Amino acid sequence: QRDASGLIAFDEAVVDALPPSSRPGHLQALFGMLERLSPGRGTHLADVLERLAASHTRRGLVVLISDLLDDPARVVRALTHFHVRGSEVAVLQLLDPHELDFPFDRDATFEDLESGALVTARPGLVRETYLAAMAAMTRTYREAFGSVGIDYYQVRTDTPMEHALLHYMTTRARVR
Repeated sequence: QRDASGLIAFDEAVVDALPPSSRPGHLQALFGMLERLSPGRGTHLADVLERLAASHTRRGLVVLISDLLDDPARVVRALTHFHVRGSEVAVLQLLDPHELDFPFDRDATFEDLESGALVTARPGLVRETYLAAMAAMTRTYREAFGSVGIDYYQVRTDTPMEHALLHYMTTRARVR
């Protein structure tokens, strides 16, 4: 539709930004920036969202792509600021299939890609608790976002991001 789109990438702070534009080729530049992103330091999702929301004055569509591994109440509150100021807000929670299914059957050491921390676990002992915690987190976000009018979708990392975004946009167009 030739709507302007931009991108802000962050971890503890903004690490890259592509200002909104509707010029030809800009969408490819946006996808290229997404492809080049790599894990950074620890992410302070709620902190960065609160700072961005405080400075955000332009109405439009705000799409957050994140694993949402942060305090749900603060994340929802920060995103609600965008919504209250007239922007539509959509959240794509990006999770690895292994995070969702926990298919491990032998003792394993897990590494946090942001902090480098290592955790050794016996999957048979932690699987049920882990999956219950992931389901509770998803339910919390789904209910909280739904109650304030924010769209929420869970996306697996084995789905190409452009497919997930295009699916969201076509679904959004039919609903609106």
